[in-house]
Amino acid sequence: MIIANNVTKKYGKLLALDNVSVACNKGECVILIGPNGSGKTTLIKCILGMAIPDSGFITFNTKNINKDWAYRAAIGYMPQIGKYPENMTIGQVLGMMKDIRGTLQPLDEDLIKAFKLDRLMHKRMGTLSGGTTQKVSAALAFLFNPAVLILDEPTAGLDPIASEILKDKILAEKEKGKLILVTSHVLSDLDDLVTEVIYMQDGKLCFHQSIELLRQDTGEQKLAKAIASIMIENN
Repeated sequence: MIIANNVTKKYGKLLALDNVSVACNKGECVILIGPNGSGKTTLIKCILGMAIPDSGFITFNTKNINKDWAYRAAIGYMPQIGKYPENMTIGQVLGMMKDIRGTLQPLDEDLIKAFKLDRLMHKRMGTLSGGTTQKVSAALAFLFNPAVLILDEPTAGLDPIASEILKDKILAEKEKGKLILVTSHVLSDLDDLVTEVIYMQDGKLCFHQSIELLRQDTGEQKLAKAIASIMIENN
């Protein structure tokens, strides 16, 4: 569904992505991990069309995304830190996004209801806590029923109940055959969700494995321990 082919991206002298090739398919929940500065965010920006590779290319459903932005309607994106007009209410932000999208497809308002945002529609974005803002970001990512969900640190700032609600929603969407791409530092949150692991460091792809193969190779069932074992071995 999404394939990066030998993607390289530089910012001045900084090599953010170094000849990265990965393939992510329908029905997978892929976790993209690595230390700060590893290239995770740059890869996501390239997938979203927010950054243009210096070489290599990315395809969405076999079609090169370069200069063809229509594919982004099929992607729901949840940023790590959502930034919204502070004077707008939650209801106005949701309404604005519906107007911009202009879609006739049925909306997915499960998270609006599960997070009880329908009771907070009059609240202005500038008055919201970080956790509530995160809930708005999550609701927007799922709202237009996208085929692909890209979630950047989705559980950061959420209370335990909200975190479980979101994880259940991610699992439900994966079981519908959607592609979920997640970045996270809290690996314990994702043991029940992840099917594929992509590990990056210094702009390079270190490994891309299924969680089953990773567990077999390391003898570890917990995602965090399995990855730690691989990195210790590689070092």
